[in-house]
Amino acid sequence: MCLAPHGKAALSWWARLRGLLFRPPLANDGSEALLISPCASIHTFGMSYPLDVVFLDRAGSVLGVRERIRPWRACMQKGARSVIEFHAGAVQRLSIRPGDVIEWR
Repeated sequence: MCLAPHGKAALSWWARLRGLLFRPPLANDGSEALLISPCASIHTFGMSYPLDVVFLDRAGSVLGVRERIRPWRACMQKGARSVIEFHAGAVQRLSIRPGDVIEWR
C-alpha cells in the first residue's frame, strides 16, 4: 500500500530548515506527506494548520505517532532518525501504529 503517493523528502539542511513553511497546506486526505531526515524533533511554528507526525527509526519502524499537533507547538521522539509529516487526520485514516514499518521511495 502506498501511504502518500505525493510524498516529498527534505534531506538537505536547507530543505529540513524550511520544512512545510511557505508551502501550500498538505492535502487533508493523507495523500501528501513530507519526510524529514535526519530528524528527531519537529515544530509547528508558523504553521496555519495542525499536523500528524510519524517518527521512524533507521530501519523505517514507527517509534511514535503524534496526532493533531496544533500550530506553535514542538515534539520529539527519542531514537528517531526521520519524521513524516501529514495533515492532521491522516494517521487515523491510514491506520499508522507504532511497530509498523514504512518504506519511503
